[in-house]
Amino acid sequence: MKHYLQLALDWSEIWAMIIPLSMLLFRRQQPVSLRPVVIYLWLGFLVNVGIDIIMAINVYLDRAALSNNPLYNIHSVIRFSCFSLYFIHLQKKSFTRLKRWLALLAFAFLVVNFIFFENFFNPESFSGNLLTVEAYLLLIYCMLYYLAELKDENNLFNSPHFWVVTGLSIYVVVNFFVFLFYGPMLNVDIHLAVNIWSVHNIAFIIFCFFIGKAFYGSVRHQYSV
Repeated sequence: MKHYLQLALDWSEIWAMIIPLSMLLFRRQQPVSLRPVVIYLWLGFLVNVGIDIIMAINVYLDRAALSNNPLYNIHSVIRFSCFSLYFIHLQKKSFTRLKRWLALLAFAFLVVNFIFFENFFNPESFSGNLLTVEAYLLLIYCMLYYLAELKDENNLFNSPHFWVVTGLSIYVVVNFFVFLFYGPMLNVDIHLAVNIWSVHNIAFIIFCFFIGKAFYGSVRHQYSV
């Protein structure tokens, strides 16, 4: 039983994303404001398919013939880019300048980090710096969303954006320390690092469930994504 549970977690980066994508079959008419989220799901799904196919090949060959670590970096860039665009256009009258500065800060960090400190295509490990900074900045975006909604005294639970942002908040809060310490853990205890990654996968499943909830319960809109 434990083996099958671990197998499900190992492949969750693919099947979890199918949950919100399948909701689009039932709720094809979505608010235009959710378009960056939909784009993220499709691009992220394709990248995750590549990640898990490489994992399966390595397991079959019983050696690390290929590395999927650069794909994790690519997924991180895609996720931050899409959600940064999502937040900037979500509440155009609230913290707009700050949100744009956060996007510029992330771009500057990306350039500096991979020119002077890390190799984006490092086969040994994904960039802990990249994923940690991404999680931190996305959490700031989430907090700004909640502040703006509380200020306007809106009914949060009626908005699909509440579920998207809450799912994202759970994901980045849980994984901030996973991303921060995963690289050092690989050097100390690789088995512990592998087990800790299961925490990431559980948070990712929750994240995808919340996006699926947002799609399924979203208000019909005259424009579709």
